[in-house]
Amino acid sequence: MGFSVFWGLFLGLLCFFNMGGGVWCDCNVRNLEIEGGNYTLTKQLQSGSTVVYHCPEGYYPYPAIRRCQLNNRWNPSPSRWSPARCKMVECPDPNTLENGNILPPQVQYFVNNETTVECYSGFKLYGSPQRYCLPNGKWSGRTPICRRDSGSHCPDPGVPPGASRTGNHFGISDKVTYICNNNLILVGSTERVCQENGQWTGIEPACYYRHTYDTPQEISEEFGSAIRSSLTTLESHDDTQEGRRIRIPKSGILNIYIGMDISESINETYIDNSKKAIMKLIDKISAFSVTPNYQIDFFASQIYKIVDIIDFSSGNVDLPSVMRNLRDFRVTTRDTSGTDLSLVFKKFYHQMSLLKTRVGEEVFKEHRHVIIVFTDGGFNMGGSPEPTVIKIKNMVYMNHTDDGKINPRDEYLDIYIFAVGSEIYDNNLMHLTTVRPNEKHYFRLDKISKELEQTFDDIIDEREVVGLCGLHRDYTPSVNNYNRNPLGDVDSRKMFPWVVSIIVTVETGVTKKCLGSLVTPQFILTAAHCFTTSDIITKIEVEVEEYNKIRVKEVKRRIIHPNYNINAKKHMNIGEFYDYDVALLQLQKPVDITISLRPICIPCTQETSDALKLVGKKTCTQHEEILLKNGDQLNFLTKTNDFYGKKSAIVKLGSNREACIKEALKAPGINTTNAEEVVTGNFLCTGGRFPQRDHIACQGDSGGAVYKNYERRSIQVALVSWGTKDLCKTRGSFAESDETSRDFHINLFRVIPFLKSHLGNDTQDEYEVLTFLDM
Repeated sequence: MGFSVFWGLFLGLLCFFNMGGGVWCDCNVRNLEIEGGNYTLTKQLQSGSTVVYHCPEGYYPYPAIRRCQLNNRWNPSPSRWSPARCKMVECPDPNTLENGNILPPQVQYFVNNETTVECYSGFKLYGSPQRYCLPNGKWSGRTPICRRDSGSHCPDPGVPPGASRTGNHFGISDKVTYICNNNLILVGSTERVCQENGQWTGIEPACYYRHTYDTPQEISEEFGSAIRSSLTTLESHDDTQEGRRIRIPKSGILNIYIGMDISESINETYIDNSKKAIMKLIDKISAFSVTPNYQIDFFASQIYKIVDIIDFSSGNVDLPSVMRNLRDFRVTTRDTSGTDLSLVFKKFYHQMSLLKTRVGEEVFKEHRHVIIVFTDGGFNMGGSPEPTVIKIKNMVYMNHTDDGKINPRDEYLDIYIFAVGSEIYDNNLMHLTTVRPNEKHYFRLDKISKELEQTFDDIIDEREVVGLCGLHRDYTPSVNNYNRNPLGDVDSRKMFPWVVSIIVTVETGVTKKCLGSLVTPQFILTAAHCFTTSDIITKIEVEVEEYNKIRVKEVKRRIIHPNYNINAKKHMNIGEFYDYDVALLQLQKPVDITISLRPICIPCTQETSDALKLVGKKTCTQHEEILLKNGDQLNFLTKTNDFYGKKSAIVKLGSNREACIKEALKAPGINTTNAEEVVTGNFLCTGGRFPQRDHIACQGDSGGAVYKNYERRSIQVALVSWGTKDLCKTRGSFAESDETSRDFHINLFRVIPFLKSHLGNDTQDEYEVLTFLDM
């Protein structure tokens, strides 16, 4: 919390009058205020306390912090004549351009200052012609370079703002070196070598002020481009995307080690936000085909274990318990007597050694390792962690050198450092990361806010893994206690990326509306009763969400289950019979898979086995045992006006099914005493008020997916077919069941042969097919 002048004087008087009565104050609040900002205290005014200054965006505090020393004085000492103040953020001097000018020329460049590049005659501009000084202390765009075709093997690598470069020859094996001027911090490669492939080794350097930081968007793009490629066994459909592509075989192992500094120098709010960000990262990772092992430790002068990688890899600890441990960890339990940064790396090295011994060297060769550490880099015990990092690299690289040359095992290890804190010790941290061309592994954070949680949610872009069915975002806004999600809200589309609307115009001009689910890029699964034999294909519209717009897709073919016949039991006094109420629509062209348009998983396919993270050869029966259990909650959707909404109901199986389906005999148009004649074994039954009050399907919900969420994947187990009562006319789209209302949904496990005959038909090359399992 911020301290006002009043409370500062109050605490000062409190210390003066009570030094013998249990209130001990080693430092006072005199002259602690900051012009243009506020401050917080980590331990009130006791010895060891830290004053952390805060400024609005576009400004930074000077000094950033003060520490209460054992001699009862602040360091640096506050002064009435030279108070702490918020300074405007400055960007590094851009006048490092060779063969051109930066306009306008200035002594200093502050936030919102704009520059324009002017190259000399005969030189062509590469990079950004205009740049702006941003609130994080960086220039917008790319470093400008004025160059002409000189016949050099490598292009001119340029000189970033605030830097000086040595080396002006760009042939094979030529080197360029960089230093930063005016005590700026160099982030990136100090030396780069021209390679035979015409590319420079290392990472383009940048010069940072102490107040410079990386934005969430930069972290999302740069950290995400590498980490997300480690999480799928599937080939990307876009080989032009930037970033390394690690391909983990399904038998391969990915080990993720996370270390979080919780020492006194790290603000408790940052720690809490870090926990949430780590949980979000783990949550996103859980959706992918690779299931990593986790080692997570918080550290100060000792280690606080969240999960042990040996226990996790042995199956003794599951992911939900890891998330609980993260959520329940409280920083009040920490020992803040010191910080041992080396300790967490020693722990990771020890755990890697145990893994290697446990699985054997040959298997360990196939393990990939990702280390992520949040810290300010400060330590007062244990020494530098760099020797331990070298040991880790040697173990993973199998003693291949890490000297800037191509390392055949460099893809097996990533070390990322997120530098965070009021005062960052960059020199202690930058040499700890792994270095790889065009990949950034060192990030400077202004603070760990809720934005980092969103950043970790965004770094794994579902568009990168187009082959994963059912992948969705867990975005659940509530309106009137329901999950009502406006169609115009992009995030809601990410929550239900597979839902489509079907509009059929019949001969009389009347329109009939149903829902459907995208099950492959070219096929929609829906209910057969949405159509009649006289419907014309051109009168069937399928509305999908593509690139944040509603688009209508043309239908090429309508396929009704051959056993569906709504009039089949009229002679038995059953006016309408909905058995095998299943249909497929084949689109003229496959849809483009995006973050808000993606197929749902359907049972008895290898794609769903992957979503369920089942290892080895599995059967359809095993899928059913996992996905359909008595009392399970199922979800389905409704559409009204301009939004989709999620409903829930409990499936009644086994001994509960008979009582559930009996209510079908009370439906209009049914005059029989045998419920099994109306509701065959192909239906699931929901509704009623036990064990909860279920939602009821409405007209227009027909054909929609009845699904379960498994971690971050949606798996369809049935589709909405028919119900006994229309309660929605009087109670609205989110009507709940009364005692006797029931809904019946076609169980997809009972129509797998039909689905397989079309969606798994590998005798044609017209469309992509699913891989179906044995029954």
